[in-house]
Amino acid sequence: QVQLVESGGGLVQAGGSLRLSCAASGRTFSSYAMGWFRQAPGLEREFVAAISRSGGYTKYSDSVKGRFTISRDNAKNTVYLQMASLKPEDTAVYYCAAGSYTNTGWRAYDYWGQGTQVTVSS
Repeated sequence: QVQLVESGGGLVQAGGSLRLSCAASGRTFSSYAMGWFRQAPGLEREFVAAISRSGGYTKYSDSVKGRFTISRDNAKNTVYLQMASLKPEDTAVYYCAAGSYTNTGWRAYDYWGQGTQVTVSS
């Protein structure tokens, strides 16, 4: 089992940047693929990015491709989401998740953090 804690959210102006972190407990972090999802009020949870266990494979949603970068440091049990050129439509609660494979569907992930709010003002 793994516990996930996100941090780094906040309020930023459009065009700005933020880096989210997700710290995992336990010794098996490197055995999990990791994903970032987001959910805005009244909308379904949306895939943002995913990274393989080694970090050698990444996948992004079309809406963030070229602006966001997912990475991981298995020595620190942490996955990151570097967000740049932020837009008001990026406003949401961002969640990290751990699962067996990189997957764009949220139901494929077994463990979730509590989420961190990102608000982008216009």
